[in-house]
Amino acid sequence: MRRMKKGSFAPAVKSLRRTLVIYLLVGTLLPLLIVGIVSYTSIYSILSGKIGSGISASLRQEALSLENAIDNLDFASKQFALDGQIVEEMSSFLQEKQIYRKSQIMNSINQKINLVNFTNPYIGLTAYVMPGGKDPVLFTNMSMRRGFDTGNLPAFMRYNGADYFGPHGTMYAVGDNVVFSEQRIVRVSGQHELYIYLETNYSLLRKIFNEQAYGMAVNHLLVNQAGTSTYAIDGEVPDKILTAAGLSGRPAHEELEGYHLFRYESPQGWKLVAAVKKSVFNSEIYAWFYKMILLALSTLLFAGLLAWLIWRRIYGPLRKVNVEIIRMAENVTAPVAFTNVEEFDFVLSNFQQMKDQVNELIQAVARNEKQKSQFEIEKLLSQINPHFLHNTLNTVQWLARLNGQKEIDRLVTLLVKVLHYNLGKQSLIVTIREEIEAIRNYMELQRIRYDYEFEFNVQAADGVLDAAVPRFLLQPLVENSIYHGLSDHGRVDVIIVAHGDEEIQLCVRDNGAGMNDAQIAELLSDDSAKKRGLGIGFAYVMRMLRTYYGGQMDLQIKSGVGEGTDISIIIPRKSKEDFDD
Repeated sequence: MRRMKKGSFAPAVKSLRRTLVIYLLVGTLLPLLIVGIVSYTSIYSILSGKIGSGISASLRQEALSLENAIDNLDFASKQFALDGQIVEEMSSFLQEKQIYRKSQIMNSINQKINLVNFTNPYIGLTAYVMPGGKDPVLFTNMSMRRGFDTGNLPAFMRYNGADYFGPHGTMYAVGDNVVFSEQRIVRVSGQHELYIYLETNYSLLRKIFNEQAYGMAVNHLLVNQAGTSTYAIDGEVPDKILTAAGLSGRPAHEELEGYHLFRYESPQGWKLVAAVKKSVFNSEIYAWFYKMILLALSTLLFAGLLAWLIWRRIYGPLRKVNVEIIRMAENVTAPVAFTNVEEFDFVLSNFQQMKDQVNELIQAVARNEKQKSQFEIEKLLSQINPHFLHNTLNTVQWLARLNGQKEIDRLVTLLVKVLHYNLGKQSLIVTIREEIEAIRNYMELQRIRYDYEFEFNVQAADGVLDAAVPRFLLQPLVENSIYHGLSDHGRVDVIIVAHGDEEIQLCVRDNGAGMNDAQIAELLSDDSAKKRGLGIGFAYVMRMLRTYYGGQMDLQIKSGVGEGTDISIIIPRKSKEDFDD
């Protein structure tokens, strides 16, 4: 049989791998490198300049709209505070004592307030306010919140003799919009201190600061006239960006902490800043980058065409490999024929190794099938003896009952239950309730056998009785306690309680002879079943725990010579359905 060895080929043999790599490098990397360098140097500056100009223009338009809204507030407040007719009516209202005349003046003032609001759609809530009274609001076109006090509003600026506040929540009782507001003093006769309070329209700020004008996500930051407060209008930004927005003397556009900041300083004294994340700002550049990826994929397709042309040149050797695969189905033992091409001969060498392994596996499967048939026969034979034993014990049980032998009847009944549980055909997974019942039957048999020379006690919490465990888990431990641990007048305790919310603790405790540390270590070793009788049942329990719980279980043995033995097992709480999974 011909074998493939590294370095055994003639120098004339060419490497297909080297040929493909060279063609792919020439067909993909060189064009991409040239296109990438040429386009990146020009596209980046063009796109960033266009995006920055667009954001600056949109920011300026928003600022002009806000300036116009403030000018509208200023104009309307002057109408209410400086117009001689309405100021005279307010003075008369404050001084009038007659209720009927006062109501006439009130109607006239309300009509003028409604008229101004109707002619100026940018104005929202309007109210005459007299601080210090029980109800400071004298006139208003809308219901206002209780406890109105402009001292609690954020100061924005001082402009044309009036105080401006905002942005803040509207004082309209049932509104939740963000507005700007103005308060201007009204000069009325007498000792009264009167102000006119105005708010922008409820939807004005939402219309002004609109992300659709930018075509990208933008955070607006509004800085008051004093530069002491910065308000984030639409979303949160880092504290460093808030601080930088309020600084004076900074450029109109700068990059800071992963953001692009665009500033506009209003002649009215406040500043409007647009903060754009770099990832959003560069979205168009990223789009260009994706186009470059598409170009790269196209180039790779071209390289694939080149590879296909090369592939045609090696079709002959490939066909030989295909022939070897077909021959394997016909004759597994036949050796492969090599092609004198390094890569294909390497594959064929591995293919030959695979054929050898397949032959070995076929032989192994044949041996396993033969052993499986033998195991099935042995399994059937092993089921005959328990079946015969159960039938015989049932016959003895009925004979004892017919002859009035109650003790024999009770003994055989317990024995049948124990054998049925341990050797029966029920599920390998049972509930703790069923396991406890089987242990009680088993221990009652043992107590009869030993003439009641030891005590047995089972304590199980109600909350764990329906949990599932592998069948025949506790009986080997109890049996070991009787055979190897107890002396005369001993005691065996089985305690089952919850261990936290997700685990259960099973404990088998006796007051017998106990073990030293060397005996405990020997019992826990893997070959304990070969060394002593105690280890046989314990090894069975360990195998079951490892099979069904793996590393999720914890088994501990506490014992001392003359002090008895305490075996504690902690397992996860499971149901029968969990074992099915």
